[in-house]
Amino acid sequence: MEQYAQQYMYAGLWIVIGLILIFSMARENKIFVFAGAFFLVLGGWWLANALLPEVDLFAGGWGIALKCVTGAALIILTAAFVREYRKKTAESRGDKEDKP
Repeated sequence: MEQYAQQYMYAGLWIVIGLILIFSMARENKIFVFAGAFFLVLGGWWLANALLPEVDLFAGGWGIALKCVTGAALIILTAAFVREYRKKTAESRGDKEDKP
């Protein structure tokens, strides 16, 4: 019973994080909408795993599918982070060069 309660807690945690990213952080950068959607999917995955204990969604084909989705999300989010970091670094270097 305690194991299922923990799974519901994780599902709720991922869903709350996803909603925070979408509704609070999306004003800062649109990539947070994608990140929030990923966390909502992850929360749904945990919730489905808790509701369907006879089907282990973290093993077999379902587990491989989750790993592929997670890998794709990490690649996209990392690329967006690196692009934003380089953009801000270039802007800050440009500002320093303009000053006497």
